[in-house]
Amino acid sequence: MTEYETTETLDVKGQNCPMPVVKTKQNVDQLAEGDVLEVLATDPGSMSDLGGWADTTDGVELLDQQEGDDVYKHYVRKTEA
Repeated sequence: MTEYETTETLDVKGQNCPMPVVKTKQNVDQLAEGDVLEVLATDPGSMSDLGGWADTTDGVELLDQQEGDDVYKHYVRKTEA
């Protein structure tokens, strides 16, 4: 169990770079401060792409990334409105 509660889930399975990052940014923009977005992706590149995006973007924090059999899960918190 994680120490954060997912507010919303974004399914970008089947989409390749740069769409997981683009869709994540669009969804994070709609969230309230403190909300957590779960992103489900099938693109292995999403692990580094979303990590790099979060590192260089103010107002977001990458909480966790999990590599499953076919799905990569990313958890992004909006830290400021």
